[in-house]
Amino acid sequence: MLILLAIVGGFVILTLGAEALVRGASAIALKLGIAPLIIGLTIVAFGTSAPELAVSLKSAIAGNSGIALGNVIGSNIANIGLILAITALIRPIQVQSQMVKRDIPIMIAASMLFWGLLLDGQLSFWDGALLTTLLVCYLSFSYFSSKNSDDGEELDTSPQHPMLSVLFIIAGISMLVGGGILFVDGAVDLAKTFGISEVIIGLTIVAIGTSMPELVTSIVAARKGESDIAIGNIVGSNLFNILGILGITALIHPIAAAGIQDFDLLVMLLLALIVLPFAWTGFRIGRREGGILLLGYVAYIGYLISQASA
Repeated sequence: MLILLAIVGGFVILTLGAEALVRGASAIALKLGIAPLIIGLTIVAFGTSAPELAVSLKSAIAGNSGIALGNVIGSNIANIGLILAITALIRPIQVQSQMVKRDIPIMIAASMLFWGLLLDGQLSFWDGALLTTLLVCYLSFSYFSSKNSDDGEELDTSPQHPMLSVLFIIAGISMLVGGGILFVDGAVDLAKTFGISEVIIGLTIVAIGTSMPELVTSIVAARKGESDIAIGNIVGSNLFNILGILGITALIHPIAAAGIQDFDLLVMLLLALIVLPFAWTGFRIGRREGGILLLGYVAYIGYLISQASA
């Protein structure tokens, strides 16, 4: 009963946190003249990725590298195969040319780099330094390029005091972190009760649990008609997961790749690749594309379940 209460309570907190974060971030974008897409790729993406950072750090330091790596790989798979899919099914997502020409290709390149760094069986301190440096470069480039761009969409957000917007963002991120950890802890306890392996837990239950902020935030943003924040949140979260979360975690504690299969990395890369032609066609990810992504994700989860029971 306590485990179920943790899962339900975590989800409720996540929902409230997502609403606050989107509202605050949208208002900040208007107030500072920063493109909503950049807000989605940075502030919102970092906020919704905070649970992954907390879980990966906690797992790596405790020696549970399977959960730390599985969490990020599984989260990136879930962000596209589950979250982007569900968001597009609820409301088709308009995609800016910048996203197609720059940010999605960078996400693909980061996924390929991540796989390459794992070929020696671990992410070392220097791997972490490289990933973190690339994140700083990406954020700096995104910010300065946004100041010279008019490529954005008008947000349906009423004016509010800047400090109130900041408070909404802080409260939203805090609730996303707290709700995410509560949800994950409950889900992991439930999985361990049934004897599910550490890597499978990381790739599925923990990954989906820590991706719940992205799911709720993207749905809230899409329903408000803020496509830039919805798609920016998903692509930005995938970049933060690889460059930021794994980078920071590896700087603090090396991460062993034991238990991670090439198949999982291949699925992560293929999903990142398939988003590019989907988004390029009409600069829109519609319900048909969402359905295809969701079917692919269900097939992947089915494969993991069959492997676990074998």
